[in-house]
Amino acid sequence: MTLLTSFATEMILLLGAFMLLALDLIFLRKKSPESRAQFLGMIASIFIVVSALPLFIRFGETIHALGGMWVFDPLIFSAKVMILAITLLTVLISMEKAYTPHLSEYYALILFASLGMLFLVSSEELIMIYVALELLSVSLYILTALHDRVERSSEGALKYFLFGALSSSFLYYGASLLYGISGATNLSLLGEYLSRQTALGVPPIIWASSAFILVGFFFKIAVVPFHLWAPDAYEGAPTPITAFISTGSKLASFFILIKVLFFALHPLAGNPLQGSFGGGWEALLAIVAVLSMTFGNLVAMAQKNLKRLLAYSSIAHAGYLLVGIVTATRMGIAAVFYYLTTYAFTQLGAFGVIAAVSAKTGKDDLDDFSGMGKRSPLLSMFLVIFILSLAGIPPLGGFFGKFYLFLAAVGRDPKGYGLVWLVAAGVANSALSLYYYLKILKQMYILSPKESTPLKASPAMILALSLSAILVVGLGLFPSPLIHFLDSLLGYLPSNL
Repeated sequence: MTLLTSFATEMILLLGAFMLLALDLIFLRKKSPESRAQFLGMIASIFIVVSALPLFIRFGETIHALGGMWVFDPLIFSAKVMILAITLLTVLISMEKAYTPHLSEYYALILFASLGMLFLVSSEELIMIYVALELLSVSLYILTALHDRVERSSEGALKYFLFGALSSSFLYYGASLLYGISGATNLSLLGEYLSRQTALGVPPIIWASSAFILVGFFFKIAVVPFHLWAPDAYEGAPTPITAFISTGSKLASFFILIKVLFFALHPLAGNPLQGSFGGGWEALLAIVAVLSMTFGNLVAMAQKNLKRLLAYSSIAHAGYLLVGIVTATRMGIAAVFYYLTTYAFTQLGAFGVIAAVSAKTGKDDLDDFSGMGKRSPLLSMFLVIFILSLAGIPPLGGFFGKFYLFLAAVGRDPKGYGLVWLVAAGVANSALSLYYYLKILKQMYILSPKESTPLKASPAMILALSLSAILVVGLGLFPSPLIHFLDSLLGYLPSNL
């Protein structure tokens, strides 16, 4: 009964998805697309809010069941609350416009994708991780293609699907190799097996299987050189789905990547420190972090479409997040979770403003935001908050996200040079990113508008943007409570951290 009731959140979301399909099929087909979007979005929002209640009832409990296939603890509770918050904001943003005639399928797939994220963060077993990733990925492939009468949507979805299928192949092949040599799929049991093997010398097949698993995750989090799907998928997808991919999917993928690395692959960590650089996944992640930060920021400078610009920015931010994982310390992982939290609300808010503007103009190029400060002072104010947070300007949440990441990296080896080289690359790239972030603000406030028609957003959009802005500003003004709370939860990760 305990196990059954611990599934309550997922069961409510599943029921909500099927009810959305049934309601639209039976009652709403003859209504206008706008009214259908509003009604279905409201129903989806209610189910998301209700599904969060069982989580708070079970807060503080720890459940390990089915050989690690189902795990619940306060750390997972926090991840699930974040996923549901991201899903709710995505639905509120989606109510701005009917992006597709298939509205019931659109909202149902958002709930199915959220369901995949919830299962993903609740698992410490490779088979369940793979199944949850596929549920998440397939839902997002379809959602990317649902942008009505937009050719680039189909192109982006096809690239996303092909690269996603390739990444799944890498991940599954690496997992099957590990299972073949260890006989285990539970992450903790795999970690124990690899610890015994490293004491005797690591066979090449273990290095190969670990590399395949990491490549699979690199595709999911869109880091260089496995990022090629991201710009086209971000540009082609309905804007709320772009926000969903860049926040919810990234949060869940980073969460499970941390578990795989520190539960299973920790004996293969190696050494990323300057002066004693050695092989292992820490050194590999450090190199990928530098490549992602540098490439993402440099290419973002040349973008003329705002969604593509934020796509390359997202690649750079994934590089910043890897800096915290490379530290392999409690402070570094707490900083990663803090950064993921602030980044999620910042990115959702930024894409929300883009969705509000493109719903009225039908465009999302940088030039279409010329003079937006005059056409919509409220939306412009929101976008300024989100862009400055992405740029890492104090006192917003994005600044403290980077601050804690870099502080953790410097503290990895306080008596030597440690990861100073990685921090220097991060600081330099943060300064580099100011160019294209400030270019957006210049477009909004200095250049003259192409049209004089005022831009207004729906109440649901204003609510979503207000909540995001309050959280971004609040986490910047009061960062300590969240970072201390996250640090207290890391006791549920392995003691080798």
